[in-house]
Amino acid sequence: MMNKLHGIIFSYLSNPDLRELTHNRNTCSIPYGGRYRVIDFMLSSMVNAGICDVGMIVHANYQSLLDHVGSGKDWDLSRKHGGLRILPPFGYSGKREGVYRGRMDALAGVRSYLQNIRQDYVVLAGGDVAVNLPLADIFETHIRNDADITAVCTTRPMGDPKESDYFSIGSSGRITDVSVHPSIAQGCESLEVYILSKALLLSLVDHCAAHNIPSFSMGVLQAMSGQLKICPYVYDGYAARLQSVAGYFARSMELLDPDIRSQLFVPDRPIRTKDRSDPSTYYGPDSRSVNSLVADGCIIEGEVENSILFRGVRVEKGARVSGCVLMQGTTIQAGAVLKYAITDKNVRVNPGRMLMGHSTYPLAIAKNEIV
Repeated sequence: MMNKLHGIIFSYLSNPDLRELTHNRNTCSIPYGGRYRVIDFMLSSMVNAGICDVGMIVHANYQSLLDHVGSGKDWDLSRKHGGLRILPPFGYSGKREGVYRGRMDALAGVRSYLQNIRQDYVVLAGGDVAVNLPLADIFETHIRNDADITAVCTTRPMGDPKESDYFSIGSSGRITDVSVHPSIAQGCESLEVYILSKALLLSLVDHCAAHNIPSFSMGVLQAMSGQLKICPYVYDGYAARLQSVAGYFARSMELLDPDIRSQLFVPDRPIRTKDRSDPSTYYGPDSRSVNSLVADGCIIEGEVENSILFRGVRVEKGARVSGCVLMQGTTIQAGAVLKYAITDKNVRVNPGRMLMGHSTYPLAIAKNEIV
């Protein structure tokens, strides 16, 4: 049945509230969980459900994303026909200028691609949520309910209400109202994953383009909840919305909980990522590592506690790292002390330095900085 489903991932957002983390990349390619990028979770959810054609809509600052996904080979999406397609900004419509104002604007920009989709149904998803969705089950539920649109949501809201959508669910089991970016959370929080038919999608894209409506939430869900049968699919497994530096830090630290990891990394729905053949991590004779996620290729000679270390991180002798997220290639030199800090790729902290943030306001150090 899943060969009837086509994946579209919106990978064009670059959230300014993520500050240093999005200087050189968009939100979807932020490193997360020791060896992954955020985009890996939605791509893997689609592949695990048997989806073999995925279009990825990109805009500015997407070189890092392209370097990561490449041809899609690591997700088994490198194919002669279909597979992974990168849809660059306005590459399919010469009449448009400027940034995408919303999802319907983005879809209008790639309408000719949508027209040529081989499958009957489409799943629309953001690439900036770390979640392991049972998309095959969601699609079966969509067909069983005879819904126009199935919207995936959660009763465990984690996002900032001012950047999230919320659904009210009526006694009939349909979504009766949609709150877009309210001041406080109300109802089920949208995970911004939707399944609908290709025919309906094309008609909605044309309607919104003709009426200058850029937003899917307001132009479709809110405006048409009375006309369309919009059904919820409530998923209460773990989902991480990365909407600020403090939020990224909090969601990262949650991965140190084995229960959270078991919800995100399910054996029969593996999360795939770009393959790198790194050697095993080396722990020196005087090193200490407590309650931490440490990727391959690290050299640990100092102390690491309650932290997440990506590939190729070096913690030299006498250095102490506590409550930190250290991205690929970070070096903490001898005697340095780091607490509640996020270092982007290839950061170097000089010997003897002491850097301290707070659990609610972590210190973020931009890519390639020397401190």
